[in-house]
Amino acid sequence: MVENAYIKLVPGSDRETVTLDEVKELFLYYKEITSKTGAQLAWNYESQAFPYEMKETPDSKGEWMYLQSASDRYNVILLGIDQEKIIDDSDHERIQSYIQVTLPESATYGDKGKANEFCKFLAKKLKGELHLFNNRIMYYYPRK
Repeated sequence: MVENAYIKLVPGSDRETVTLDEVKELFLYYKEITSKTGAQLAWNYESQAFPYEMKETPDSKGEWMYLQSASDRYNVILLGIDQEKIIDDSDHERIQSYIQVTLPESATYGDKGKANEFCKFLAKKLKGELHLFNNRIMYYYPRK
């Protein structure tokens, strides 16, 4: 069964919009910090922490990409960028950007674990609102 998680950029977030290139930069940063952790431990931790290759098809138009793994425990994670119209508490309509993380039917339990990890990392860096695969919500922005 296909599962989705969302990282929503709310008014308390660091930014209002995000591009696919910015998400790729965050993943490159993630790979960099995990490689430094691996250097401290004298272990190739980077390949275990991020066992994927970022790929984008020509028809994606900068709106989605996928993470493909050659490892036997992992397969694929899809990521997309989009916007939605919402009505806030004061009945004002606004546009809200979000990142959608999708686990297709071919995804493994390893993919789901990594997707949860990546979602939490992205939500923390963007100070967003994370809607997990199990429909629970985690808030990474300052709440009043």
